[in-house]
Amino acid sequence: MQFSDLSLIDPILKALAEEGYTNPTPIQEKAIPILLSRRDLLGCAQTGTGKTAAFAIPILQLLSEERSKSTGGPRRIKTLILTPTRELAIQIAESFTAYGRYLNLRSTVIFGGVSQHAQVNTLKAGVDVLIATPGRLLDLMNQGFISLRDVQFFVLDEADRMLDMGFIHDVKKVITKLPERRQSLFFSATMPVDVAKLADTILHNPAKVEVTPVSSTADTIEQAMYFVGKDDKRKLLVHILDDKAIKSALVFARTKHGADKVVKDLLKAGIGAEAIHGNKSQNARQRALSNFKSRETRVLVATDIAARGIDVDELSHVINYELPNIPETYVHRIGRTGRAGHDGIALSFCDAEETAYLRDIHKLIGKRVPVIDNHPYVLNISESTVSPAPARQGQGGRNDNRRGGGRPGSHNERSAGSSNNGGGQSRNQSPRPRSESQGSSSSAPRERESNRPARSNSRPQTQSRGTGNSRFSNSSSDKNY
Repeated sequence: MQFSDLSLIDPILKALAEEGYTNPTPIQEKAIPILLSRRDLLGCAQTGTGKTAAFAIPILQLLSEERSKSTGGPRRIKTLILTPTRELAIQIAESFTAYGRYLNLRSTVIFGGVSQHAQVNTLKAGVDVLIATPGRLLDLMNQGFISLRDVQFFVLDEADRMLDMGFIHDVKKVITKLPERRQSLFFSATMPVDVAKLADTILHNPAKVEVTPVSSTADTIEQAMYFVGKDDKRKLLVHILDDKAIKSALVFARTKHGADKVVKDLLKAGIGAEAIHGNKSQNARQRALSNFKSRETRVLVATDIAARGIDVDELSHVINYELPNIPETYVHRIGRTGRAGHDGIALSFCDAEETAYLRDIHKLIGKRVPVIDNHPYVLNISESTVSPAPARQGQGGRNDNRRGGGRPGSHNERSAGSSNNGGGQSRNQSPRPRSESQGSSSSAPRERESNRPARSNSRPQTQSRGTGNSRFSNSSSDKNY
């Protein structure tokens, strides 16, 4: 299917063509017709599947049709998109601008952490679409600068993260100011019970679109786990990033203080890094993100909350410096790479205190995350501690043995929770000598080469990627979206 098959108007099709969009993603293919028919929608889709375009495109079309019937009238807020972070709000605003460049519509974004003066002036001039974070929205509403009485389309984006961040009361306050007659849209990467309950109170006879299970990880992402002591994580991260083939990496820390500490350690080791989290000013966060996107900064260290909205083309590596205590968050984190069909690599560190988190992750995704054994800071973790769930039929067997040039049973890696034969020493038996590692001393998988042919269902056996400790196979990074 192509976008031209979705009954979209020519100005939007022209803008999409200029953006390089030809074929809709599954969430877009399913959601756009539903929204054009003015039904409420509950959308659950894996990150990177194109959720923003799935709601932005039909809203723009419906607003344009209505605007053409009332030319010359004052612009009032007809669409409200509520989102948890400033970064995501900015990204959504950029999408509305791009898709609606040939339409007579105005959109703006408001968020806290900056002066409200420019935002207020834009609102006074009149806008059709308002993208906002809850705090600044309520603040300007209380000051009388914003009225929601004309809203026809309400979007709650990243609903799960909205609740995680404690915005539930703010969201409910906003909803009380919305008209009863409206079209409401919920989009969420995960759908925990609290989000489903909130949706039930707001949506009216919604259609539900779920393009991938909540527990799934994209096949385009190669995952690996490192068992390492808490005090050795810093040294292991530096060791991995010593591989210059890793051009950029998004590193996840659990806390703001932890993110700053990781950056300090990397800078001390001569590795360019910046942090992005809620304690940073808006200008500092945008500067760090821009530097990362342009590859001026090699490593971006982020907390989960700040990472929502980070969209970097062909990001090759995500590193979980600390495992998340919510298993769904693991799926979301590694989904920053391998987006929309691209290939990616997700590496995770697990210390003794995080084994329960790893057990929950295995249970959620239904397969074992292979472990890299051959690195300088191996921590012995027993099989019973992580107790991974057995792999799902048709998934686990392939993923467990896809590394190492297709050679199962390598001493350099194993499935998390597999037997260590009684001790830590056996894990490092007969590691591949450094002289055989084709010139690389790092235990991290290498970045993919952009000129590789597209992968097929019958993948031929490939050579090592050149990292003696991990021996990940090469695969395609060709764009298909």
